[in-house]
Amino acid sequence: MKVAMYYNNSDVRIEEMPKPAIKAGELLMEMKASGICGSDVMEWYRVKKAPLVLGHEATGQVVEVGEGTKGFKIGDRIFVSHHVPCNICRFCLAGHQTVCETLHTTNFYPGGFSEYIRVPAINVERGAFLLPETIFYEEGTFIEPLACVMRGQRQAQFKPGQNVLIFGAGISGLLHLLLAKASGAAKVSVIDIDPYRLNKARDFGADQKQGLADLVIVCTSSLAAFNQALDSVDRGGTILFFAPTEPGIKLPVPVNDFWRNSITITHSYGASPQDLADAIKLLAKDSLPVKKLITHRVSLKDIGRGFQLVAGAKDCLKVIVKPQD
Repeated sequence: MKVAMYYNNSDVRIEEMPKPAIKAGELLMEMKASGICGSDVMEWYRVKKAPLVLGHEATGQVVEVGEGTKGFKIGDRIFVSHHVPCNICRFCLAGHQTVCETLHTTNFYPGGFSEYIRVPAINVERGAFLLPETIFYEEGTFIEPLACVMRGQRQAQFKPGQNVLIFGAGISGLLHLLLAKASGAAKVSVIDIDPYRLNKARDFGADQKQGLADLVIVCTSSLAAFNQALDSVDRGGTILFFAPTEPGIKLPVPVNDFWRNSITITHSYGASPQDLADAIKLLAKDSLPVKKLITHRVSLKDIGRGFQLVAGAKDCLKVIVKPQD
């Protein structure tokens, strides 16, 4: 089978690998659509693990079912989470599934940018979901990023009527925008240095720039955005660091001011199985126009161009990889 082997953002090669053989309890999924995530082009993080097959926003069709596998049959349309938690450790039991050691050591094989994907039994049990009839393969690639956004806003204790300010108008920022507006935010403003993305945010309903916000969400790795976020939150408000910085970066937090004004800083990484299930329910209702976020579609053999588009972040929002033209 053909896979996209990542070496760096400018070197993604189409290579041949044997089609995975599955075991009891497993599934083999034929990839139908797979989104390129902004984290896929975080070169400082990816290169040290290269070469590898990336892709974690994949949907597809079941083509093989392992002995004893329950709940799925050949022909089913599915989304599969690449990471799944153990559900029994102290972190999982406290609601922090995304820091579970099992979640950080599980994955499907070889990755979402391949013609076929082997879904291990633990992923089948805790991270495989049937796609409702109202969710097509392309829309299904938004399940994982939307679930991460939903978890982030829950972590930040978003409430209807709040004023929200978002730094970064990439896919994460725009999903935060759409979700906050759909959830009853009074006002949602977006800041970005790229005119194309800023105009897209306005097209999706972003309000004019506001003053201090109840909830500030940072969806860019720019240190300037992190620093500006510290000055943009209102009394009693919350800053959600949804994106990471590069390693080693330290942030000067005005502790005394934040103490006096009851300001909270929180973070959010990844999504739990329940977050994924909630995202599927929301997408099935067609409440968010996620398909309009797709700006480019590329075939697997042309995935290098897709990586360049996402890494360049110019006139591009969401790139979807399809198995063929």
